[in-house]
Amino acid sequence: MSKGKDKNNHAEFSGFEKLGYWILRFSLLLVLFILSYIVYDIVSKGIGVINWEFLTAAPRVGMTQGGIFPAIVGTFYVTMITVAFAVPLGVAAAIYLNEYAIQGRFTRLVRMSLRNLAGVPSIVFGLFGMAVFVKLFGFGPSLLAAGITLGLLTLPVTVTAAEEALITVPRSYRAGSFALGANRWQVVRTVVLPRAIPGILTGIILGLARAAGETAPILATGAAFFLPALPDSIKSQFMALPYHLFIMSTQHHALAVVRPIAYGTALVLVTLVCLLNLAAVLLRKRYRDRVARGL
Repeated sequence: MSKGKDKNNHAEFSGFEKLGYWILRFSLLLVLFILSYIVYDIVSKGIGVINWEFLTAAPRVGMTQGGIFPAIVGTFYVTMITVAFAVPLGVAAAIYLNEYAIQGRFTRLVRMSLRNLAGVPSIVFGLFGMAVFVKLFGFGPSLLAAGITLGLLTLPVTVTAAEEALITVPRSYRAGSFALGANRWQVVRTVVLPRAIPGILTGIILGLARAAGETAPILATGAAFFLPALPDSIKSQFMALPYHLFIMSTQHHALAVVRPIAYGTALVLVTLVCLLNLAAVLLRKRYRDRVARGL
């Protein structure tokens, strides 16, 4: 009697297991289908306008002709400023929190604040950047104000990813280094950081990929609607791919005329984000191989 009951329970459990498996599988296929449709729609409608002139020329005739070169350059410049601001500050903060700070209420509060900041809408960062960097610090609408604002946007992600990468380094590595007479900074620099670099780089590049596609923060801090000239300093206004796409999709006076250009801009932006993600994968693999070889 007991054996028969156990057998029925096992069969019922196996049935629920199979049902859960098929639900998960269906969810995966649904996500892949939606993603594939979005990518197909962008590629099929945007590939027709992609040519050398589109990538290297400035917009003309109210952005109904020409290319998006100033927007590509502006996106590159503002991303580099974001890197220069967010990466050193974020990695240093992560090292302090994980390697130097006394683990207690203060560090828990800091970590909780960082995770909350990561969920704040990007428009809030844009308004903060406009109030502080554009107005209070007198940077004006510029590459500098937009880059620092995007740096603040990516900072919580950078700190969290870097700290998680540092946590994955076994404590025994630190203990062994201390036993050999190394001080804390020597341990961090020569033992911990080399093994944490793959995770740190992945977090940094994924954060930058998000920043490269943001519209709201740069809209309030320096992005221009139509500016064929390239920025000549960090105090200059600039065009950027996300804002250019926003204008071409929703605000242009001839939406039907510029719709193909909008899809072409979207394709370039998606390609840029995919390349950043590919760079994260390749860098992670490279540094993992180096660590595995003991270099």
